[in-house]
Amino acid sequence: MTEKAPEADGTIWVRRFDRFDRSLHILLMASFLGLSLTGVPLLFSDRPWAASLSRLFGGFRSAATLHRVFATGMLVCFGSHLARLAKRLFGDKEYGILWGPSSLVPQPRDLTDLVQHVRWFLGRGERPRFERFTYWEKFDYWAVFWGMGIIGGSGLILWAPKLWARFLPGDLFNVALLVHGEEALLAVVFIFTIHFFNGHLRPEKFPMDTVIFTGVLPLEELKHERPAEYDRLVAEGGVERLASPAPTADRVRKSRIVGTIAVSLGLLLVAFTLIALLS
Repeated sequence: MTEKAPEADGTIWVRRFDRFDRSLHILLMASFLGLSLTGVPLLFSDRPWAASLSRLFGGFRSAATLHRVFATGMLVCFGSHLARLAKRLFGDKEYGILWGPSSLVPQPRDLTDLVQHVRWFLGRGERPRFERFTYWEKFDYWAVFWGMGIIGGSGLILWAPKLWARFLPGDLFNVALLVHGEEALLAVVFIFTIHFFNGHLRPEKFPMDTVIFTGVLPLEELKHERPAEYDRLVAEGGVERLASPAPTADRVRKSRIVGTIAVSLGLLLVAFTLIALLS
């Protein structure tokens, strides 16, 4: 195995996410932030801060319209992801996405990694040798995946009630309203706390992990964080194939700015939500 020549500072970079992954994440992030900022004030419309926040979007009526615009972006994101999964599975015959080291499907190894990780936290064992996706990344993925189906499905019913009233009983609209609001609140709190901590705010990543924006990370970071993946890539001769140029300083700077804005808005919205719930 031959590795790519190091950059000027001695760092070798490898690709983790391709352009499609990065573009889809940006669309997902933008649409989810937009949905949260326009939806949470509607849910807590009797709170003073909700009225103030909605005025930034032109009032509650305008916020509701924008909510549907961001929902369209979310549906495009979800549909694009499903289309790519179908292409990889049925077109490219890439069955490894269903099971194996590069799959996001939970496997027995993830439970072992979880137990070993807890032991490592307590100083009772070594750090797990993670593969391409860790157990918490898989949890994040499936939480968002099923959340899109539940929130999106109930949202579509509420979006066009006259249309769906031709096929659905009236009581179901009350259920859809309750499910949509409660599941959305759960998603907001989870994404803006647990996901942000795992992705950006944990000590080894603080204050920002830019890999989802740049698509690349240092080879040494891959060795340290995902040693099982690194060993597998070496055995398969795939490290050289993933070698990539270093991200430009401008891209890293823009990534940090976008990420910081997203994290700040998310944490602020969580604070407002918790105040409303606790009061």
